[in-house]
Amino acid sequence: MPVSRHHGVDVITGSGLDEALRGAEVVVDVTDAPARTEEAGLHFFRTATANLLAAAASAGVEHHVALSVVGAQRLRSGYFLAKELQEYQVGKSPIPHSIVRAALSFEALQAIAVADTRPDGVHVAPALVRPLATDDVAAAVAHVAVGVPLLGTLEVAGPEEYRLDDLMAKLLAANGDARSVVTDVRAGLFAAQVGKGALLPEPGAHIGHTTFSMWLAQR
Repeated sequence: MPVSRHHGVDVITGSGLDEALRGAEVVVDVTDAPARTEEAGLHFFRTATANLLAAAASAGVEHHVALSVVGAQRLRSGYFLAKELQEYQVGKSPIPHSIVRAALSFEALQAIAVADTRPDGVHVAPALVRPLATDDVAAAVAHVAVGVPLLGTLEVAGPEEYRLDDLMAKLLAANGDARSVVTDVRAGLFAAQVGKGALLPEPGAHIGHTTFSMWLAQR
């Protein structure tokens, strides 16, 4: 059953959570902060995750699944620090858990283009990424949710590796967007400075099937 503000549930205040989770066996947490900054992220996940875990424990939930991001364990700043906090809260809870870390999605590239647009173009770091479609993320999360709790982490990424600045240039071109891409090692991502390989998944990651060209064709 979906749980959201539309359904009268607020994870920040906790309003409606106990009623919404009553009788639930599995909770899948795909909530997100209202802004991908360190301050907004830390405030959101500190409060929302604590409320969700408390309500899940009261309901006798047997499996708590949280969606996180690849790089949360390495990039200790910005939004990634907030996701690391979420992972820590879930991991220390007595509820059996699984954490799914997703690589950067194709859909998130649009947000990056807006956030880092300057007079001379879109500033993008030359970090290596294995981007994937949100449909592939959803499939991985669903698979984990119906299985035995991992008591750990599964990373999921796309089938192709790109440099983030090159990928942004391909996206803008596909959209008919005339803006230039400026390679900028200081551009960062979601308020965090990213090293060349900091956004790549660990060995053994689950690999989605949707390539960038397939995603473009499906839009």
